[in-house]
Amino acid sequence: MTTTPGPAADRDTGETGDADSTGTITELTPRVRTPRRVEGRERVRMSGQERREQLLDVGRRLFAKKGFEAVSVEEIAAKAGVSKPVVYEHFGGKEGLYAVVVDREMGYLLDSMTRALARTPDDGQQLHPRELLERAGMALFDFIDRDPDGFRILVRDTPVMRSPEASDAVPQGTFAGLLVDVAEQVDDLLAEQFKAHRMPTKWAPMYSQMLVGMVAQTGQWWLDARKPKKEEVVGHLVNLAWNGLQNLESKPRSVRSPR
Repeated sequence: MTTTPGPAADRDTGETGDADSTGTITELTPRVRTPRRVEGRERVRMSGQERREQLLDVGRRLFAKKGFEAVSVEEIAAKAGVSKPVVYEHFGGKEGLYAVVVDREMGYLLDSMTRALARTPDDGQQLHPRELLERAGMALFDFIDRDPDGFRILVRDTPVMRSPEASDAVPQGTFAGLLVDVAEQVDDLLAEQFKAHRMPTKWAPMYSQMLVGMVAQTGQWWLDARKPKKEEVVGHLVNLAWNGLQNLESKPRSVRSPR
């Protein structure tokens, strides 16, 4: 019997698929990872939800290793020990499976960043901006250390799903989109510091992009280098960022000689 491609409800759970025909993600981001399942040619009987999780795990590892374009539905099905129609039944194709994988990884990283920036000291006082910067950096590096495959998927230049309300300049569900969100949170913190040092607050959004970009780029480098230890890397990042902010010039000028 031929199965019509497209997202479908899980047989045993009644849950709907993760992405509709337009690519809009409908599944809530889970907070607990499922254990890796054993691959094999022999098809194992699973419930609908178990099969979906297996396919997500297989797809996640393949996307991290090879990238979106190099992975095929045939390869995903073969690694999972199922036929191609099973992949289409659950996700509508490779794009639907990829969209859910990215959505989950984004959820894990965003939760880590949010928790790091939301915590307050035991005495209830507001955190010092330098400590907030350090916490944000450690949240990112902890994620890279704990989930290198997830980080590789997020930073790859791959097709993404866009929200109808989204600007064309800011793809939804991407690492770049997350950096924009984090930079916006940093804007207010920098504006306060700029005001305290009599700096024009209009430059705060630009400096927040610089800071967040610096941390993210260093994270990509450390993903493969893994030396020195993450605590040391974050310490040096904060040292560069904080001490640089402390000595900002209100009207910086180029050091090049005039022509």
